[in-house]
Amino acid sequence: MTRWLLLALTALPLSAAAIVIRSDVDDSAYRIPATAFPALADMPGEGHGVLIAPRWVLTAAHAAPMDGMDADVQVNGQAYRVARVFVHPGYRRMPDALGQAALASGNPGPIHAFLAASDDIALVELAAPVHGVAPVHLYRGHDEAGRVATLVGKGATGTGSTGLAPGASHRGVLRRAENAVTGGNDRYVWYRFDGPAGGLPLEGVIGGGDSGSPLLIRDRDAWQLIGLGSWITAVPEHALEAGYYGQVVHNVRVSRYADWIDSVMRRSPQH
Repeated sequence: MTRWLLLALTALPLSAAAIVIRSDVDDSAYRIPATAFPALADMPGEGHGVLIAPRWVLTAAHAAPMDGMDADVQVNGQAYRVARVFVHPGYRRMPDALGQAALASGNPGPIHAFLAASDDIALVELAAPVHGVAPVHLYRGHDEAGRVATLVGKGATGTGSTGLAPGASHRGVLRRAENAVTGGNDRYVWYRFDGPAGGLPLEGVIGGGDSGSPLLIRDRDAWQLIGLGSWITAVPEHALEAGYYGQVVHNVRVSRYADWIDSVMRRSPQH
């Protein structure tokens, strides 16, 4: 339950899944071949990351491989052994009791406050470099708000009018959608799932299984990474459910952590 709540969420609001689409647009418009974004990394079980250097994958901390997990990360269809995981020192794992209390009360407010104060980001060092895949550049500016961004993921799907499809797989086909960044703070940038009247032609949000998935902008024909899917706030009538019009998705603000990322990678003996 934890990964769903955080991209409720992996925690309750909630955590994130795959791409949830407009109810008036056919799903085929959102589907893309797996080769369309080869830098997407599949975390063990579910969740994503992004290849940012030949040996390095950036992801949300709550989606990163756990200590002692004997599993590989998949990049462009190939498995790579995890050498080390570096979790940001400001990350705080959400207590199970907090999620249980939200489920019992129907009030996700305390969870939102907890997640908003956590640095939900981690670096995964691979044991061998990835060849034949161009890493994605980190965005280092501060003007994310107002930009139209692209999101990709393989997680659970659904529509804005019905929410996440019951029983939808958290590791399915690759989809992409667009959304306009509506705001940000020191840790997060966010966007809202607008309905057909105000949404973009391929408006969408991430859902279950897409924690750590990339939020991207295009600059000079190259992708730049501005965010990583982390957690959502849902609309009041669906306070503990994801995938409905009106929900807001919070993404780790990559520009805020660029110096930390650089310092971790420099310290590695494999750098």
